[in-house]
Amino acid sequence: MKNHSPLIALLIAANMVIGLIKGFAAEIDKSARNEVYVVNHGWHTGFVVPTSGIHQAMPELKQRFGNVPYIEFGWGDNEFYQAEEITSGITLKAIFLPTDSVVHAVAVTRKADKYFKHSEVEKFCLEDSEFISLVDFISNSFYRDESGNILKLNNGIYGDSQFYKAKGDFHIFNTCNKWTAKGLESAGMNISTTFKLTAGSIMNYLSREESTGRIDLNRSCEKGILFKTQ
Repeated sequence: MKNHSPLIALLIAANMVIGLIKGFAAEIDKSARNEVYVVNHGWHTGFVVPTSGIHQAMPELKQRFGNVPYIEFGWGDNEFYQAEEITSGITLKAIFLPTDSVVHAVAVTRKADKYFKHSEVEKFCLEDSEFISLVDFISNSFYRDESGNILKLNNGIYGDSQFYKAKGDFHIFNTCNKWTAKGLESAGMNISTTFKLTAGSIMNYLSREESTGRIDLNRSCEKGILFKTQ
């Protein structure tokens, strides 16, 4: 009778290896499936996030934009952001006086680096818990009435977009870019928000994190965890 023990041992070992590979792949998929972008529009930054989590937190946006894959969010001064013509008076008021704020939401029909091909775009991936924290931060930036409804204002400034009444005052020490920094912080990034007042300061932070290996901005979410909180 032939001795099948080596073959049986080999099959057992192969199954163990396959199981480990499957488990590792599942962990990567679970941890790195939430693709998020930061877009630099020159003076202003914002987030582009998948609508999978947004629609649960704010179903009104699904009613407004339908089943688009992404929505861009930016926060800023009510008058400056919505002005058809930027005057020195509007600019000085936005900088030096606490003013009302708005959220600008834009339907993004494809990946942000393709949709905003003329803008600087950085991408990273978040674990589910980090993504939920970022979505909560964005959702909590919207003003809600006594019934919990978000308040629609004017149409937005490009694409299929909409302004909404927001929480918080805008001023020189609380800018649109500081809002982006706070969003990154809410997702677990080790970012000091105090002096993140310009678009350049946000993009420089992301580039610096990439250079130190904490964020790999060049890989796709499917290939592994890009953002490490530890």
